[in-house]
Amino acid sequence: MAGAPGFPAERLVTLANWQEPPYNRWGFQHIRDLIPTARIQRGDGPAWRLPRDERDLWAIRFRAGRRETNVERFLGDTWTDGFLVLNRGRIVAERYFNGMTPDTPHLLMSVSKSVTSTIAGVLAGRGVLDVSSAATNVVPALAGTAFDGATVQHLLDMRAGTKFDETYEDPEADVRVYEQVYLWRPRDGRPLPADALGYFATLRNDGEHGGPFRYRSILTDVLAWVLERAAGTRLHELIARELWQPMGAEFDAEITVDAHGNPMADGGICATLRDLARFGQLFLERGRRGRREIVPPAWIDDTIRGAPDGARAFVEGDDPTGYPKGAHYRNCWWVDEPETPFFHASGINGQNVFVHVPSRTVVAKFSTWPVAWSPSLRRATAQAALAIADALTSEST
Repeated sequence: MAGAPGFPAERLVTLANWQEPPYNRWGFQHIRDLIPTARIQRGDGPAWRLPRDERDLWAIRFRAGRRETNVERFLGDTWTDGFLVLNRGRIVAERYFNGMTPDTPHLLMSVSKSVTSTIAGVLAGRGVLDVSSAATNVVPALAGTAFDGATVQHLLDMRAGTKFDETYEDPEADVRVYEQVYLWRPRDGRPLPADALGYFATLRNDGEHGGPFRYRSILTDVLAWVLERAAGTRLHELIARELWQPMGAEFDAEITVDAHGNPMADGGICATLRDLARFGQLFLERGRRGRREIVPPAWIDDTIRGAPDGARAFVEGDDPTGYPKGAHYRNCWWVDEPETPFFHASGINGQNVFVHVPSRTVVAKFSTWPVAWSPSLRRATAQAALAIADALTSEST
């Protein structure tokens, strides 16, 4: 239980309420006080320098749904905790709200998936992992489970046939039940496996592997198990060694773990806003920090291009609203406009990092929406990012 002396009991943040408003406004910045975490070390190297070249972006106007707004008002209307814009590797805008500061770690939610999948790209580039092979080839214990026959790429693209209900408003949905296993909420007394690996074996399929896109967070957690087995290293150490340290992160990150130390790879990473922006910048630079290649450019090109049938699978599956024709999901990234390219990593309650290649712009935003998911808020955030990118393009011409 978290709270200051004299704080009213009904306002205390607990394991039972930290994801709900208004408690999430504190909870998302204090995960380690609520849930066990493993440290993702930044190491001793210099941080990736982000020079400052601040611009007045706050008055930029754009349409959010049916109404016109500006960036300043948009931030106030969308429960913003932190907002940062990089243009050509320079910080052109940075603001914090709700008590957040530059060194505060914030929960990434499903942006964690994009971090995890990046490790898959690094290992694939080294020949340590073949994403076209069956997951059972790496983790034999998956044989006979719902994941038998699924390839690693199926896990990356949310195209395995596993049944997993992600209705956040339903306390009986799979996404809410497995949070008990991952120590994200108190146990309610029902019999559940002791850890995530045991939970995976309880799932069943309701479709063929390789079918249409259907968003199921559990697939990224299985992917993490595959990555750990392929590399012989725990995920938090892999992220530190292969991404956080070579990327030049400024601060340590962390990831929540279950009772046996298994990581919640699909949503449990916490990081600072600037380091999230650095992660976006790495993808803008096609996997490079200066002269050093960290992520294979071919992996990022594949992410943007997508599977040959990726756009069709996107529409035939969950068919997310508000995406333009040709959009797809690949390697745990949402590719809004592959031709531009314009793509983003996204998490519930408003966590985002957008990459707009033509304008050389990265937009990172932390939020604590009072709802898990809102298509209208997601669209408004994408429209804000595009308006900023357009304004920065106009400035440079």
